[in-house]
Amino acid sequence: MEYSKTFQMEFVAQAIYRMEESLRMVKKCMEQLSEDVIWKKPNAVMNSIGNLILHLCGNITQYGIASLRKIEDKRNRDEEFEVQDGYSKAELMEKLEYTVREATNAFREIEPEEFLRKRKVQGFEFSGIGNIVHVVEHFSYHTGQIALWTKLLNNQDLGFYDGIDLTVKNDT
Repeated sequence: MEYSKTFQMEFVAQAIYRMEESLRMVKKCMEQLSEDVIWKKPNAVMNSIGNLILHLCGNITQYGIASLRKIEDKRNRDEEFEVQDGYSKAELMEKLEYTVREATNAFREIEPEEFLRKRKVQGFEFSGIGNIVHVVEHFSYHTGQIALWTKLLNNQDLGFYDGIDLTVKNDT
């Protein structure tokens, strides 16, 4: 039983670390962008950074907050992509930071049996572990899109790992 609790705590700690890393990277991108590009779309089939952030908030809330806390799912996914303005950079970041904070709190609060309990979300059936993995990977996926769009707009490195030697070899 003790191993199981230790495993759960480590799993949650790693999920939270990854969520905070994605949040840090999105924030770094937003700091490098002007207000007038937040709602621009690179082409007709891609989303603006504003839409991506609203989408992340909706998805994180649906999978990482409502489902894990067993509260009503009020997500309107289509609206996340229909919005074309109405939020500033600061408001979008505040919304994302709040959503991530609520989700990571939900991860910390989850009861042991909820890690394995299956539940339907967005028509898919996942365990609590599945929901957390989905939230982390989905956030990471869209963070990459925001980073790419930022690089295209600014034509410069984003500096995510400034001051860190990424050539260090693994311990064995």
